[in-house]
Amino acid sequence: MKAKTITKALTLALATSVSGMALAEPECTNAPKSSWKDQDMFRQSLEDQGYKIRTFKVTDTNCFEIYGWQKDGKRVEIYYNPVNGKPVKEEIDD
Repeated sequence: MKAKTITKALTLALATSVSGMALAEPECTNAPKSSWKDQDMFRQSLEDQGYKIRTFKVTDTNCFEIYGWQKDGKRVEIYYNPVNGKPVKEEIDD
């Protein structure tokens, strides 16, 4: 019974830490949306650079976020500042 309680506690701790990591999105801008780049044009410019985009979305922290692949096939998750189009945070699989 004691091992079962420890397992449940560890599972809860792991779930809590993982959900905390998912909330670690960068804050990209406080600028009004009227000053942001057009989403469709920005996405197209990334695709023109060779990105294959699975998901493109606007985050709760005012970023453009993409999930997809670079032209070399590496998986990426990238947050962009929607005003200037510069990457704020990148995660690239090796």
